[in-house]
Amino acid sequence: MTEPTPPEREKKKQIPTGLNGRRALPPNVSNEEEDEVPTMEAFGLMPRGFRPEDFLQVQDVVLFTGENEINKQEHHTDKYFSPKLIVRRGQSFHIQIYFNRPYNPKKEEFWIEYLIGRYPQPNKGTYIRVPVVQELESGKWGAIITQSADSSMSLTIKSAPDCIVGKFRMYIAVMTPVGILRTKRNPDRDTYILFNPWCPEDAVFLDDEKERQEYVLNDLGTIFYGDPENVKSRSWNYGQFEENVLDACLYLMDRAELDLSGRGNPIKISRVGSAVINSKDDDGVIFGCWDNVYDYGVAPSAWTGSLDILLEYYSSKKPVRYGQCWVFAGVFNTFLRCIGIPARVITTFSSAHDNNANLQIDFFLDENGKMDPKITKDSIWNYHCWNEAWMARSDLPVGFGGWQAVDSTPQENSDGMYRCGPASVQAVKHGHVCFQFDTPFVFAEVNSDVIYSKSMKDGTKEIQGIDTTCIGKLIVTKEVGENKMKDITEQYKFQEGTEEERLALDTALMYGVKKPATQDTVSRAEVEMDFLVEDSTFGSDLKVNITFQNKTQSRYTATSYLSGNIVFYTGVPKTEFKNHSFDVTLEPMKSQTVEVLIKSSEYISQLLEQAFLHFFVTARVTETQKILARQKSVTLKIPSLLLKVPGEKVISKEMSVIVEFTNPLKQALTNVVLRLDGPGLLTPTSKMYREIPPNSTLTWEETCIPKRAGLRKLIASLDCNALRHVYGELDINIQSV
Repeated sequence: MTEPTPPEREKKKQIPTGLNGRRALPPNVSNEEEDEVPTMEAFGLMPRGFRPEDFLQVQDVVLFTGENEINKQEHHTDKYFSPKLIVRRGQSFHIQIYFNRPYNPKKEEFWIEYLIGRYPQPNKGTYIRVPVVQELESGKWGAIITQSADSSMSLTIKSAPDCIVGKFRMYIAVMTPVGILRTKRNPDRDTYILFNPWCPEDAVFLDDEKERQEYVLNDLGTIFYGDPENVKSRSWNYGQFEENVLDACLYLMDRAELDLSGRGNPIKISRVGSAVINSKDDDGVIFGCWDNVYDYGVAPSAWTGSLDILLEYYSSKKPVRYGQCWVFAGVFNTFLRCIGIPARVITTFSSAHDNNANLQIDFFLDENGKMDPKITKDSIWNYHCWNEAWMARSDLPVGFGGWQAVDSTPQENSDGMYRCGPASVQAVKHGHVCFQFDTPFVFAEVNSDVIYSKSMKDGTKEIQGIDTTCIGKLIVTKEVGENKMKDITEQYKFQEGTEEERLALDTALMYGVKKPATQDTVSRAEVEMDFLVEDSTFGSDLKVNITFQNKTQSRYTATSYLSGNIVFYTGVPKTEFKNHSFDVTLEPMKSQTVEVLIKSSEYISQLLEQAFLHFFVTARVTETQKILARQKSVTLKIPSLLLKVPGEKVISKEMSVIVEFTNPLKQALTNVVLRLDGPGLLTPTSKMYREIPPNSTLTWEETCIPKRAGLRKLIASLDCNALRHVYGELDINIQSV
């Protein structure tokens, strides 16, 4: 028996028909290109005396995706809301073929074909011919016959652990005396192949089952925000298994123009993914906005999950408005988990944005100790969310695989596009900033020093102080199997002030980065200053307590300045609401505290959506002319939504959901939008209220029919110009019938 014609050459020959007298689809023709062409007999290829029924022909192919979803269960893909076969690479799955008559292996040959893309080719991994073999081999495609009875045959197919991830077209090819007969194109047989964290040979293998359940299969997450002293959390519906989400995620790789041959590499996929999630330079998924103006779109704080965003983008092919860091991170997490890459959302409090890549954050003060915004370009985000993706790093030395930082929030340009990562978290911790991708930027985000310099009249800069502990104060993620916060700060950096932590910084400098100033450039401070902010309830007065400590036997005087600003969570100020100066006398070896009252009337009318107040306190010591500087952000406590579910909670039976909210302000809230979401319970829905009077309570009732039993979560948000980041959630247990 002769070898069948290679796919790339076969297109130049006449193509034999498939079943029912129709032309079989050759491997090099895309789904969209199939059309009617002359049959085999019209080409004169049917030998005299032969009839179509004389050939072995495929009557049907069963992929076990209906009631018997054995493949999906074994591959942990049974949660995907899709009738198609969805499997993970490097793992066996089962099909059944029905022929028109019993198969004779001594005289006949058949194989299975998987094709992806417009012009599939074997050398690019886009045309895969799966042979029937006696024994499956590790790392290779193959199929074995597990059972044969009459005209039916059961097969077990194993894919390669490094094959392309995507949607493949499937065909059964039979070698006959007159050529190859292929089954006709049938979209019902399309097969999705995903990354496989359960397969030791896959680059994304994760050996802890609890972590696989959390970082791949959990469709609900918790995202943390606020500040280190007042960490807040909100639930996020990743929705990676919902209808059409998988197709939407695969479309993103098309949109990013990632070559098909690279779609089996998690390094490449996570890198292009971090670019296509934002719309900065490629009309990607989310349009970022940080100016508190959200006309013609949805405020970032109003989103409850990724589902609406991804499906809207998949439908419209236009960027969805609007997003900020936690929205970018939430949607990127959906993308990664959906295609099988273990992923989690990270929050770093006091995250640095190093504008000039010198591994330090520079704040410049004028001669009076006030911040000079004209020359200060670096900033400190109150918090910043990015993602971590789990994978091997074959491009790096051994030991730098595992969690990789990837960030889709558009901050800086990387290789011509706004993206970041994957950067090895291990490399970040040890200061190996020479390793790709974007490791220096991530290192600066979590472990740079803050340098306070005074601008002199002659144009020079004189360092006044260095804060080595301000940046990356706390780095957290969701705990495995629980909604609690997990502190992972020490995965990114050694403990502040230790020899190891300073060594990591020195290592970073060794790789050619501009050397930052060190503490040695500043003499030991005779006077130290710090401050705390009491009571941070939304709409209440609060106090700033500034403490000075004189560490010498001398008496000092100081002129101090407090600036209170309304800031975006990125650290960029909007407006100054408080400007207060005072003098203080510092007795030898004593401390003194000065209290500054902040009235609610001073800030309430100017608040931005996340209710952040930023205080910058400086003091100039008269006797030494040294300037002391400290800055902190405070998150005001915002009211929440109350969710109730009265009555029975049973799968497939109507259930009532009630959302309540009381307006705590002394003013009416207008154009208030409520959103309600709940994976497995209801699709995201919203409702607008024109006005909520002061101190009045709003009640919204919705009905739904739960689709899944077990512990589920309801998520709600409220959004209006005067009040944002208002959330509520409720865990409920849906009973089986």
